[in-house]
Amino acid sequence: MSTANYGLQDIKKELQHLPGLQIADLCLRLARHKKENKELLAYLLFESNNQADFIEKVKAEAGFMFSQLPVRSYEAAKYLRKILRLIGKYVKFIASKEAEIDLLLNFCSNYIQYADRKTSYKPLRLILIRQVEKIRTAVGKLHEDLQMDFANEYNAMLNEAEKKLSWFNKSSYLL
Repeated sequence: MSTANYGLQDIKKELQHLPGLQIADLCLRLARHKKENKELLAYLLFESNNQADFIEKVKAEAGFMFSQLPVRSYEAAKYLRKILRLIGKYVKFIASKEAEIDLLLNFCSNYIQYADRKTSYKPLRLILIRQVEKIRTAVGKLHEDLQMDFANEYNAMLNEAEKKLSWFNKSSYLL
């Protein structure tokens, strides 16, 4: 015996027929089963009305984590991936391309400031390169006015990366 798989539309239709108290009970039950569900529900209830403050909190948290970055390349790469997972989770909560680009630009700037500049450890270098490529593709999908705003910030970050990181070549990543 297997359970039926219901699509999002089926769930939406069924939720529209339920009273508010029963929906609240379902949400609380859902939040109890997974930490990320609880975090998303908390974001939607308490933080979503002021997205700019939430983004600043995420930047501050990521900045603090960068200040704790280990010296050895292997541990640093693991820690950077942890920061990226955190940023990715919050980007899913916010569900905004602009916020994603803003947070990834902040990540790259922190990387340039805190990561070992002379490392030859390829996974550590690839972390920055992947994020730069991710930003470039995300900026390309935005409206033209927003593209110009983010393009200036993006190109400034590329210039800083080329100055401080001997192995980084910005010409491959220009918009």
